[in-house]
Amino acid sequence: MLKHSTHALVLIGLIALIGFSQGLIGAPKKKAPPVKEMVNIDKVTGAEFMGDYSGQRTMADGKKTPIVAQVLATGDGNHNVILLPEFDKRVKPIMTLKGKAKDGKLEVSAGQMKAVLADGKLSGGCPKCKFELKKVVRISPTMGAKPPAGAMVLLSKGTRNLNAEWKSSKGQAFTWFLKDGVMQCRARTGGAVTKKEFGSAKIHLEFRTPFLPKAKGQGRGNSGMYVHGRYEVQILDSYTLEGRDNECGGIYKKGKPLVNMCAPPLQWQTYDVTIIAPKMNGNKVVKPGSLTVIHNGVKIQDNIKLTGPTGGAYAKGMSDKGGIYIQDHGHPVEIRNVWVQEIK
Repeated sequence: MLKHSTHALVLIGLIALIGFSQGLIGAPKKKAPPVKEMVNIDKVTGAEFMGDYSGQRTMADGKKTPIVAQVLATGDGNHNVILLPEFDKRVKPIMTLKGKAKDGKLEVSAGQMKAVLADGKLSGGCPKCKFELKKVVRISPTMGAKPPAGAMVLLSKGTRNLNAEWKSSKGQAFTWFLKDGVMQCRARTGGAVTKKEFGSAKIHLEFRTPFLPKAKGQGRGNSGMYVHGRYEVQILDSYTLEGRDNECGGIYKKGKPLVNMCAPPLQWQTYDVTIIAPKMNGNKVVKPGSLTVIHNGVKIQDNIKLTGPTGGAYAKGMSDKGGIYIQDHGHPVEIRNVWVQEIK
């Protein structure tokens, strides 16, 4: 009897020890607390070569053709230089060169093609051609657009108290940062939701994403603007990417942008969105609504039908009105100059 009891006690002890060990291994990590201070996203290194370049390519026979480039920083001084025939089109790249910055210049190559970027000039070529490009900063034509008479102004340089127009998606105190009319996401505090709701309307919003060169995909400056709190227009650093429905300007799982108009991180960008509200009969959609998106002055979503909310929506079900929900995805994305003009 004593022998069996001893074995039983040993067995119980082993089970308890294993359970305790598994508890430690499988224990959920503590969530990081909200950030305490506004992030100065301009205080970065390694972004000096990043951006757009434009110039000419001269072929061996003397023929000259336009050529552009987009330079993407990928961390630790490494860069991709994507050569293209033109901006703002879904076109196949001519070539992608790679290299690492050193001593104030960037040397890149791919096969026989070589180039050097320094002092805002990208020069290079191969046995069959030569090119020279200069850095350009392309600003949206609707940047700084003023609200029309009667528009609902939700964020401006005159905003002193975010809680006047905005609330937290978590139903607690809204604590995003505000400085000089710029609202910055305070990570892990919940999204920003407008207190006002609207039906069919035109929306203007300006945003910029942080410089996160080592991050990839959804980890690069992620947020989203949900129109009516239901339909997400992605906010993401998708500079040089393909332009999918889960990238900047995409309507999640409903429509990829007609062209990737994403500017480099740290540069202010614009969304000009028109929503035609669905017609409702109680909770039933009689006629679907639609969404048109102009990103940095170019139409990238044309009359996309809205048959239901996209993933992660703040508002449930369907309605003929709603506010704006800006997602907290843990990144210090910045927002400014937000206004809504209702369409009667």
